[in-house]
Amino acid sequence: MQVFITGVSSGIGWGLSKHYLSKGYEVYGLSRRVPEDLIQNNNFKHIICDLNNFESIPGLLKSLLSSVSKIDLAILNAGILGPIANMKDQSLNDLTKVMNINVWANKPIIDALLETVPDTKKVVAISSGAAINGNKGWGGYSISKAALNMLIKLYASENENTTFYSFAPGLIDTPMQDYLCGDELNVREFPSAQKLKDARYTSNMPTAENAGKILAKGINELDKLQTGSFADIRKM
Repeated sequence: MQVFITGVSSGIGWGLSKHYLSKGYEVYGLSRRVPEDLIQNNNFKHIICDLNNFESIPGLLKSLLSSVSKIDLAILNAGILGPIANMKDQSLNDLTKVMNINVWANKPIIDALLETVPDTKKVVAISSGAAINGNKGWGGYSISKAALNMLIKLYASENENTTFYSFAPGLIDTPMQDYLCGDELNVREFPSAQKLKDARYTSNMPTAENAGKILAKGINELDKLQTGSFADIRKM
């Protein structure tokens, strides 16, 4: 089985890569930093890519996948949080930075993927419950994940030979949680952060490594749904 994953240097992308490699799968990874532990595995191929540089994405992806005839699973995981703040306090510049990585970078990735490896079976974008719950303070992140869901739905309607899904992975202890669970975030002003603080270091928020197997199972179960669907692992 051949898997393509973005954002593999840490967090969910790293955890999923580690899981799939443990199964003997070939994993093709893309990220800003080199995951030093993963590159020790002969089944892992990696290329450095700055997703802010949209123009560079097609060439880099084609270089990574030029010898690949089929991708069984592509996971669009790379993303950033952006500031937690009221909408009136979030600048258009901050919002644009989040949208660029969480939404727009995925367009050249998908386009180059389907052009380079037409036999791509399944594309899963890592979304979030924030795409639909509208919790105070999550501004750019919520907007970007909602837009990502629609981007995936549109690609699903245009590509009958590839299935597309948006997938919310639930609470995972990734580097993003360092900020969300930190003391500088006012839980009185942004109450949803308290839930994250309470869950961290418990079974309700597994580490990225421990979550790999759980998320992989959820990703497999997406096949039961109609292409273009959004699914939250907590409701599956």
